[in-house]
Amino acid sequence: MSNKTIVITRPSGQARQLSEALQASLLKSGFTSETSPQIISLPLLTILPKGEGVLVESIIAGLKNADLAIFVSPNAIECTMRLLERSWQELPDRLLPIGVMGGSSLASLNNHGIGLESNATKIILPLSNAQWDSEGLWAELQKLKWDWSTKRVIIFKGEGGRDWLAETLKQAGAQVEAFSVYARVPLDLNSPAWQDVHEIDFAKSLWLLTSSEAVRYLGQAKLPLDRATAICPHHNIADAAEQIGFGEVFTCEPGDEALIAASQAWLSI
Repeated sequence: MSNKTIVITRPSGQARQLSEALQASLLKSGFTSETSPQIISLPLLTILPKGEGVLVESIIAGLKNADLAIFVSPNAIECTMRLLERSWQELPDRLLPIGVMGGSSLASLNNHGIGLESNATKIILPLSNAQWDSEGLWAELQKLKWDWSTKRVIIFKGEGGRDWLAETLKQAGAQVEAFSVYARVPLDLNSPAWQDVHEIDFAKSLWLLTSSEAVRYLGQAKLPLDRATAICPHHNIADAAEQIGFGEVFTCEPGDEALIAASQAWLSI
């Protein structure tokens, strides 16, 4: 096996999907067991879904009067559908359009049959993956030419996180109600999950960073990151990586395909 290491820092389930896709891509590209890098999963954050009955009742009540629902991430979709335990189109009194920020969220909706119904739910997302973020979604929403002062928007998110889109909608006049459907629990610094990381050659390591919050937490681990390289699918994440001291930080387009392509480019150096 190569002496290079790729560290995937997503929550466990998502890390497994990316790791399997990366391994398949490497094999297809001609890498062998001898030339492939070691791939380590380091789940810096664990997604903890909420399950309060009062929250479910509030969500159902909110959806009945909403004009638009926004999910900030695939985690928000999965945790919301787990909470509601019913078909999306059973909930509002009318077809309710959904806004998402990227392809992974679109795939998650489709996995729940949303957007694939005979009378399909309208899904709004930035057309270019270079714009898969809050700003990109807001640009798409503005194309609706809505009078936002007459609209109610429901946002499904995790605790904390970035509130730029909610604030922008409020400034445009919309009534915004946000529901936190999951919490992010940081990986204990004494967890055995760190063991493999402590044994790698940081100068030959590539870190795939997909969450600014996770990156800031990583900075508490006191690792020699000044010798390591990071790839980030958003400039905010890249800024966080630079702040905690990564030696080299590269930005790629959002989405797993872009992360995999950037990883292969790094391996070829």
